[in-house]
Amino acid sequence: MVTLTRKQHEAVFRAIAAPTRREILNLLRDGQRTVGEIAANFRTSRPAISKHLRLLRSAGLVVTRKNGTARICALNARPLQAVETWLRDYEAFWGDALTSLKRYVEEDQ
Repeated sequence: MVTLTRKQHEAVFRAIAAPTRREILNLLRDGQRTVGEIAANFRTSRPAISKHLRLLRSAGLVVTRKNGTARICALNARPLQAVETWLRDYEAFWGDALTSLKRYVEEDQ
């Protein structure tokens, strides 16, 4: 049986797989924005951006609230910890590889 946490992690990775969604997250790092303000940064249609935002919301990376007729979006970076945790498993590999490369270069000189 798949745990809820694993499903959430998979949703985060799926959400950040698209360059457009990663750029939306970058925009929201600077602060809250309306859907229209976000869409103005892309050549794609506003409905396409709304679809990206829905996927980001479902992964928990974006939270929204209504302000009159506007929908305000904000970044929730906490789910990105899943990515950091996954990458941490590879840090030892990278460290070993870089150490080996350093040794090789030093021996070659």
